[in-house]
Amino acid sequence: MSEIIRLEPKAANNCFGCGGANESGMHLAFDLHLNERKTRGKFVLGSRYGGGAGFAHGGIIALLLDEAMGKISKLSEELAVTAELSVEYRMPVPLTEEILVEGWQESEKGRNRFRIGEIHDAAGNLLARGRGRFVVVGQRPA
Repeated sequence: MSEIIRLEPKAANNCFGCGGANESGMHLAFDLHLNERKTRGKFVLGSRYGGGAGFAHGGIIALLLDEAMGKISKLSEELAVTAELSVEYRMPVPLTEEILVEGWQESEKGRNRFRIGEIHDAAGNLLARGRGRFVVVGQRPA
């Protein structure tokens, strides 16, 4: 049985992706699966985040992957910022159907944390994959 911690948007956080204080933000919530060392979030984006042809905007896709990978820092209580992010857009991401966004850490070297994020549709098809390098800038306050 996997132990899960729900990562809800914090009222004092102004982050566009996961903050609760940003009126225009997405207010994303993720589950941190401790045993699997992964983050997971299920979302229906809606037309507000649309790009061309009625699918999700590429920047929103990148944001979702960045958020999922960034939340992995909660496992070690590190403060880490995105240093590099690449996205492979494999299939259009729907706006009106549920998607699954996952993130995990692949490796680390010094202060660098190398992470992967993926977006899947309800049928399990891989829609997008991100690779990120995050740099530790400190520890989270107790």
